[in-house]
Amino acid sequence: MLQLYALSLSSRLLLGSARYPSPAILKDAVRAARTEVVTVSLRRESSGERAGQGFWSLIRELGVHVLPNTAGCHSVKEAVNTAHMAREVFGTAWIKLEVIGEDDTLQPDVFGLTEAARILCAEGFEVFPYTTEDLVVAERLLAAGCRVLMPWGSPIGSGRGLNNPFALSALRAHFPQVPLIIDAGLGVPSHAARALELGFDAVLINTAIARARDPVQMAAAFAHAVEAGRAARLAGAIEPRDMAEPSTPVMGTAFRP
Repeated sequence: MLQLYALSLSSRLLLGSARYPSPAILKDAVRAARTEVVTVSLRRESSGERAGQGFWSLIRELGVHVLPNTAGCHSVKEAVNTAHMAREVFGTAWIKLEVIGEDDTLQPDVFGLTEAARILCAEGFEVFPYTTEDLVVAERLLAAGCRVLMPWGSPIGSGRGLNNPFALSALRAHFPQVPLIIDAGLGVPSHAARALELGFDAVLINTAIARARDPVQMAAAFAHAVEAGRAARLAGAIEPRDMAEPSTPVMGTAFRP
C-alpha cells in the first residue's frame, strides 16, 4: 500500500486531468489507469462556471481523491492564495504546490516553493511540492512540514523521462522513509517502470496519456508499467557487470584439450 499523509492507496499511478480530447475520454482513461488520485487545476475549473461544475460532477462520479494544484503560479503569494481557494472549492487539505521559476523549462522556483510550503504546512495543508531532485531543497521542504516530495523527472510535458537518474537515486537513498513521487516529464510507460525500479513510490502522469493517440490504451499501459516496476524493485534486480557471466555452469562440461 502507498501511504500519502493519512490516506492509504493501492494504486501507485496518479493522473493529471488536463488536455484530454473530451471529458468522456478522461473518464475512460481514469478507469483504465485504475488510479485513485486525480490532480485538478483550480484555474482551469474556475475559468467557466458551467464547465467547472460539469468537470466536478465527473470527478465525483469517478470516486477518486482530488489533488488540487497551483499550476501557473509564479510567486509565493499567488500560490498560497490559490491553495486557499482550492481548499474551499474542493474541500480537501491536499495541495500540489507549484511555484514556477522559469518559463521555458517550467522549473520550480525552489526558494519560493520552500517559503510557500512553510506557510501552507503551518496552516494545516498537506502539501505535495513539485520540486527538483536537489537534496538540500528536499531537506528544506521536509523541515517546512512536507511529508511527501514530488521531484521532476524532466521538464513538464517534455516526455524525456528521467533526465538525472544518478541524482534521483541519491534522493531515494537519502530519504528512504519519505514517499517520493516522480512528477513531470515521463513520456512512455518504460519511464514509469524505471522510476519504480529505482525505488520511487509512485508517478504522476498527465501529458503522456492525455496527448497520446489513444489516451485510454496509454493509461492502461502506464498502469501495467507501474505494477511491473514495483514488482521488479521488490524482487531485487541483479547488479550490472562489465563482463559476461555464463548462465550455464562451465564446470564439469566437455571441452576440447
